[in-house]
Amino acid sequence: MPVNRLKSFFSNTPHRGRGGIPSPFALIRRYIERARSFRANNPVAANYAIDGLLVIGALNLAASNNNIFAQRLGAGDFHLTMLQFLPQSINLLILIPVGLFADSLRNKARLVSGALVCTSFLFMVVAGLAFVFDQPLYLFLIFLALANASTMVYNIAWLGFFPEVVEDHKRNMVLTLRSRVSILISMLMPLISGGILASIPSEEGKILAHQVFYAMVAVMLIGNAFHLRKLKAINPAPPKKIKLSEIKKAASRLRGNKPFIIFAGVALFFHMSWQMDWTLYFIGQANYLQMNEFQLSLGVVGSTFSQFITIKFWSKRNQRYGVEKPVISGILGLSFLPIGMIIATALPISFGVVAFLIMHTLGLLFFATIGLNMFQCLLPVLDEEYRSFSVSVYTCLITLSNATMPVVGVAIYRGLGGNVVSLRITFGIVFVLRIIAAGLWWLRIKHSAKTKPELEAQPGN
Repeated sequence: MPVNRLKSFFSNTPHRGRGGIPSPFALIRRYIERARSFRANNPVAANYAIDGLLVIGALNLAASNNNIFAQRLGAGDFHLTMLQFLPQSINLLILIPVGLFADSLRNKARLVSGALVCTSFLFMVVAGLAFVFDQPLYLFLIFLALANASTMVYNIAWLGFFPEVVEDHKRNMVLTLRSRVSILISMLMPLISGGILASIPSEEGKILAHQVFYAMVAVMLIGNAFHLRKLKAINPAPPKKIKLSEIKKAASRLRGNKPFIIFAGVALFFHMSWQMDWTLYFIGQANYLQMNEFQLSLGVVGSTFSQFITIKFWSKRNQRYGVEKPVISGILGLSFLPIGMIIATALPISFGVVAFLIMHTLGLLFFATIGLNMFQCLLPVLDEEYRSFSVSVYTCLITLSNATMPVVGVAIYRGLGGNVVSLRITFGIVFVLRIIAAGLWWLRIKHSAKTKPELEAQPGN
């Protein structure tokens, strides 16, 4: 914050303490007043910010503990890959039907809230497994996969409902605010849960803590289901009947939508290069850097902190350059991450952990543009008449990559020897693929510029 703005803030703050510095209570009251004023003037943005706080906070609390909890239940490298493969395999079966069903609804808000209620119930079941069964690993994998599938239903409905609620010129502002809140809660959840787990001496106590975390996830999701009832569609899409002729028409329209096909192809290649090392990171951190729960949470916190402090910067770049060009920076930033793991595992463990945390945090300074912009790049190429169906097809492709690429990454690592050298070679392959992905995204922008003007920058914060 600039000095003049800081002085102005302090001078306008009542109840200053010693030395003219405002008291903590005065600062809190001032921020509360600002939040109330913003919510009164921007109710949709504020409601979506609360949505991000609850749902992203809940899912991040679960995701940051899934791998290590599975290991405590006896999971090996194969079982860890199943944490990705099983949920995404189920998602592949339901994505297209869910998209068609969402397009047939007059009120998509009910599907959004209903999916959250179902996900909450499934996480509550997960929370009770360790209390009921002696060897709950496979039940844990199954119910976690079902919860993930229910979350996918929420995502499809959310993506179809969002354009009906938020006007075009407000989308960048709304998504930026939601992203900032989501990133902040994503930073706090792993730090708190990792600190709690690291402070518990017994294995039984750690498992109990995991169960409590999953119960908290369920409560946050059910709370968000009721909160989302405040959002109302201002431009609802006309409902489509679910029949064979409509499916054929939607598929035909999709085949003729060249901008969508090109975008989906390039985005798919990027996601393949991005998702390939997801399980490998945990293997590198746990097996070769020997990081404990708190150190693992520091890695998550560092990455989310990088996104939190840069989201405003990337939002402003969107206003100036449009939403497509900044994505190149995000992909190149991700290219730095595998180099960080290669260097970290080549150092002594005590130095390697620090080096990894620093390089991982620096590389993700560019990542915020991926989460903020990819969805905005997708919206202009969607068929307005079959929006949810198009989103489902796109998500189906990304989900297929999500299901297979972590398995492919581990398979390459194991095939090369399953040691630290093979880990470094695999991360080197990932690095090359991400550089290629950045080049393909640049070529797509060039191709789009020849057929139509560059996407205009959207106003907003």
